Amino acid sequence: MRVLHTLTRLGAVLLAAATLHGAPAAAADEPGWTAEPAAGRPGTPRPYFYLAGTSGAVLEDRVALANTGDRERVVTLRGADAYNTPDGALAVRPPGRTAGAGSWISFGGATTVTVPPRTRAVVPFTVTVPPASPPGDHPAAVVATEGGREVAVRVHLRVGGPTLAALTVEDVSVRGRGAATAVAYTLVNRGNVALAPELALHAEGRFGEVPGRSARALPVELLPGQRVRLTEPWPGAPVLDRVALTLTVTAPGAAPAAAKASAWFLPWGIAARTGAGLLALGAALAAALLLVRTRGARRRPRGEPETARDPSHERAVREHELTGAPR
Repeated sequence: MRVLHTLTRLGAVLLAAATLHGAPAAAADEPGWTAEPAAGRPGTPRPYFYLAGTSGAVLEDRVALANTGDRERVVTLRGADAYNTPDGALAVRPPGRTAGAGSWISFGGATTVTVPPRTRAVVPFTVTVPPASPPGDHPAAVVATEGGREVAVRVHLRVGGPTLAALTVEDVSVRGRGAATAVAYTLVNRGNVALAPELALHAEGRFGEVPGRSARALPVELLPGQRVRLTEPWPGAPVLDRVALTLTVTAPGAAPAAAKASAWFLPWGIAARTGAGLLALGAALAAALLLVRTRGARRRPRGEPETARDPSHERAVREHELTGAPR
């Protein structure tokens, strides 16, 4: 998990990754106002909200809105579900499309807050976990909106009970050639907790082992039930070989997941020149054969069929000429 800064995108608020080890709190990208978790203790900032409880519990926390400008700000607050975009980024659902943990967040009568200039307002909110809610992580966010801008502060919410860390890697393929070679693949979180995956690439060619990629952390937090499509640069791809790839993905608490693929690597420049030479040679041979047939056809008068010679007739003629008999 990585620190959550906020980015605005059409229809959704993107969340950068966050870490449990602490970093600057989520804030507006432009000066004027900020939204962040209220400090638990004086001088102790929090990068996100972290709440845990059993199904049916009512959890409480506070969001701090700071107006650093010279004019009054009217900020609207709401809860939203967090999810992964297809490329692995974190985002929150737009208004009207929240049906998960975001809908459990309530600000009571304080959904709209007026913050005077150079003033900090602290707004309490509750998270009411429905009875019989499944255990595990339920990603959500507190979203503050003012003047057409949105700031999302991540809510790490865990419902008590058995947890399962499980992922799979699917649809492995190779794209590009040379320095632009990359391996595309799909990651699926099949458990009920968020995962911080690591990836390793092993390659075996016809001529021996090919340089792959050692295990490294991926820049993505994979939320429960989410599917993302990623690419891994592969600068060590061979120039000429047929390679068997094994992509292995691990995450804390989860069993390793692996998928295989194969790919041909050919030096396309040389192959193109060789192919052009073979085509030229074939065209020259075809032209020569056509020329030979054309010349053979010209030696016979048109319309005169080619008849087979009778050897007995030729022998009789020769004998007749030798004896000098009258014809």
